[in-house]
Amino acid sequence: MHRRRISHLFSQSQVTVLAVACLCLVFGACSAPETSALPEQPNVLFIVVDDLNVALGTYHDYPTAKTPNIDRFASQGVQFDRAYAQDPVCNPSRTSFLSGRRPATTNVYGNFVEPRTHLGDVVMLPEYFDEHGYFTARVGKVAHGRYEAAVRWDISENAALREHYLPGVDHSEVRDNTWIEGSDDGLSRAEILGHLDRPTGMPLSWRATDETEAETPDGQTTRRVIELLRENRDKPFFIAAGFHKPHQPWVAPKEFFQQHPVSEVALPDEPSDDTADIPAPALGNYPEDKDHSEEQVSQAIAAYHATVTLMDVQVGLLMEALAELELESSTIVVFVSDHGFHLGEHGGLWRKHTQFEESTRVPLIVRIPGGVSGRTTSALVELVDLYPSLADLCGLPSPEGMEGISFRPVLEDPDVPWKSAIFSEAQRRGAHGRSVRTARYRFTEWTPLEGDGDPQFELYDLDSDPKEYDNLAGDPEHQPTMDRLAAVLRSGWKAALPGASDGGGDLYSAAGDQSE
Repeated sequence: MHRRRISHLFSQSQVTVLAVACLCLVFGACSAPETSALPEQPNVLFIVVDDLNVALGTYHDYPTAKTPNIDRFASQGVQFDRAYAQDPVCNPSRTSFLSGRRPATTNVYGNFVEPRTHLGDVVMLPEYFDEHGYFTARVGKVAHGRYEAAVRWDISENAALREHYLPGVDHSEVRDNTWIEGSDDGLSRAEILGHLDRPTGMPLSWRATDETEAETPDGQTTRRVIELLRENRDKPFFIAAGFHKPHQPWVAPKEFFQQHPVSEVALPDEPSDDTADIPAPALGNYPEDKDHSEEQVSQAIAAYHATVTLMDVQVGLLMEALAELELESSTIVVFVSDHGFHLGEHGGLWRKHTQFEESTRVPLIVRIPGGVSGRTTSALVELVDLYPSLADLCGLPSPEGMEGISFRPVLEDPDVPWKSAIFSEAQRRGAHGRSVRTARYRFTEWTPLEGDGDPQFELYDLDSDPKEYDNLAGDPEHQPTMDRLAAVLRSGWKAALPGASDGGGDLYSAAGDQSE
């Protein structure tokens, strides 16, 4: 084990982390390595949630969030306040963190590209654990749904599906606009899209049903995962639970809707001219989104929170099962979303795809047996870091080809100096958006996918403008900051690793910044 650990520490992607560790030893700035008490082959329970922004009580961004189980779990581990997806779309994001490669390498920017199109026989995250003696299993959505077979597991099962995409029962306070002729019998995806006369792109939709929590697809996923935990408790395992909610449609038992009454919803309070200075590629919705009344918008937000609370129950059941099966002291638990989600911000944006905070920022909570607990870190981390981090924590040799680094040092000392920037990107509306986010600023460059048109820019000072209302890109006073951030974007992720930054001056300054 020690030989493997030494080999790992001196891998190419970890040299800067070693440098940080050495500085800590010299100056006494870091706490003792809390994760050293891990067993030689700890288990991993990997909880992946679909379309979840930071609408959790423990993040305090959404006052009406009701997530007591996840909040309790966060109090037992380390909560990352600045974790970001590399592309805020399901397939690109999941391909990235499962392969440990960034979108520029995977060349997956949409939901209809097979993950291995450009990666070939790259070893994916669970496959790496399988190669090192772990039992691997996933239930629910871990890779993008239609491409689950692209990732090899010992057991690979999909969540049970409802008879209809939208059930024929709705006890919500306000009905959505998909309630059309035939709705009482339930509606399929094809029927809804046929009504809209387009092949993809589901409208905002919700249903408060008569089903029980256990009957929902996520409820069934939870119970199957618990079976797998019980059956494989005596061997090292990497088991993933992939929850579909709060992905659309927002369907949940009516009891969860009742916990989120429409009257409690606060609509985004934004400047009337917020979108005036935002480049066109950064915006855009489906045409029918604008047809919702204010009451329907409130109900849509409430429905989102209702499905988050449904998912929270599943996390609680999994944590109870770990305790009951006496697996808490041997199991690393990771809770993460594939990307964020808009709930009407910036003039009525819904879904993801943008480079705003609501779309790229994700919840990430990690609980290590015997490790640091009840701490929050402002260290900048990326989902592409998950693969090398889990390999590191489990004492495995450093995987080859990683384009992220292990954040184990952050788990051991949440205040350790860390990355100076994170990177994300997306292709939409005929443009490629590339974004760099430091502790203080977000800078995004939108370039045309075809032709030689001029790029368009976004620059936000998140110290003074955390909601990204004021695009500073056209202000000559901020041109020097633009130039410096453009240079950071061009330098790429390696130049932003711990120890690689020049300090950045006001580029990186912020309350609680971890990059100076």
